[in-house]
Amino acid sequence: MEKVIRKISLKDKHNYDLEYWLSKTAEERISAIEFLRQQFYETKDGSPPRPQRVIRVIKHKPR
Repeated sequence: MEKVIRKISLKDKHNYDLEYWLSKTAEERISAIEFLRQQFYETKDGSPPRPQRVIRVIKHKPR
């Protein structure tokens, strides 16, 4: 991944981001998403986190 720094005005930011990602191939976009996903879910031991269990107790009135 090539690092590029550009200064743009806040008005042009939305259009620039859209143009940038539309100029990339589908493979490059998926690769960028996977890179960000791995960074987000990275843990100390290197394994992805497990989903948490959600337990809900619901009390129903007898009919």
